[in-house]
Amino acid sequence: MSDAVDSEDRKIITLARSTRARNRVAEGAAVRDDMGRTYVAGTVNLDSLRLSALRTAVAMAVASGATSLEAAAVVSEAPELPAEDLAAVKDLGGPSTPVLLAGADGELRTTRPAG
Repeated sequence: MSDAVDSEDRKIITLARSTRARNRVAEGAAVRDDMGRTYVAGTVNLDSLRLSALRTAVAMAVASGATSLEAAAVVSEAPELPAEDLAAVKDLGGPSTPVLLAGADGELRTTRPAG
């Protein structure tokens, strides 16, 4: 992973990568709230419910009482994140919240604002 990624962002990428591997799901995600707490999730793929890892992590943060996000990270093979994922981060963290997208190897591919 690049030295340009700060240690807190590296942590959420590592958590997202670990969740993806451990749960054998398409994506892993982690978000960090304004208190420094992290929420980690994998893709939910049930017959009755389908959620991306990032939307699931944001939902877990909201359900736990988070009122803002500092950053989000996703580990995925996808070349970019869907608008719905970015919108979920924007809703809780605001348009300038950084969203990091890393490959399965944990290497950061892109960073973009949620909005």
